[in-house]
Amino acid sequence: MDITSIIGLIVGFGGVLLGYLEEGHFQLSSLGSLVNPAAFFIVFGGGFGATLVAFPLGEWKKMLSTASMIFTQKEYNEIDIINELADLSEKARKDGLLSLEQDAQTNKNDLIRKGLALVVDGIETEVIKDILARETALQEEIYESGAKIFESMGGTWPAMGVCGTVMGMLNILKDLSDPLALGPKIAGAFIATFYGISFANLAWLPFGNKIKVKAQRETMINEIIIEGLLSIQAGENPRIIKEKLNLNLMEKLNGGNKKGEATAEEGVEA
Repeated sequence: MDITSIIGLIVGFGGVLLGYLEEGHFQLSSLGSLVNPAAFFIVFGGGFGATLVAFPLGEWKKMLSTASMIFTQKEYNEIDIINELADLSEKARKDGLLSLEQDAQTNKNDLIRKGLALVVDGIETEVIKDILARETALQEEIYESGAKIFESMGGTWPAMGVCGTVMGMLNILKDLSDPLALGPKIAGAFIATFYGISFANLAWLPFGNKIKVKAQRETMINEIIIEGLLSIQAGENPRIIKEKLNLNLMEKLNGGNKKGEATAEEGVEA
């Protein structure tokens, strides 16, 4: 369970509602004014409808398969995986690659299990590298598709909120016979904007970003696994494999900062 997603939603929506209550001097009855069926239909219906138009059914299936990443946490550790690969290398050097056949069937990591099976079968290095790299790229594409849908919802819903507010104002301006009722009616019209902005910025955009962050980490780990498996097949020294993969991990973890610094420097020069 990814507790940060749950806490974030509670703190985010809770903070907004608490602020609204504070403005209303903590009268719980004021929360009832946030319930507006018309605004709900316009924002939720219009937002989902627009996103359905934007993406084919296949992309929605990918999104549904990745949505669980928002609230679940894969139990893996980069250092543990590197140590495991080093142990497998030592086993292969002592007893031969065929000794890894059992590990190819029982390993908890899907990519390690598939890679070990290819290594044990004696598949050529370039073929193994290509198969595992394409497997990683395919999974990354699925994650990216899921993130794009949430990001699209984050962009569409505020617009639908504004649309709902405009429609509400149009209905209000049709009848100005009761000036005292204008205030509550105008306030109700802005509920649609509240729905659109709050859900976009407290849910949909953060959901898309969380999927992308987790996908980047998984891709990084998969790249380390591929390098480790190829090193095992090549019969490299377990200690060297461990050192190499640790350095690879450090480079990947620091790579984002270096890239960001380079981009900043280019902007200054420009």
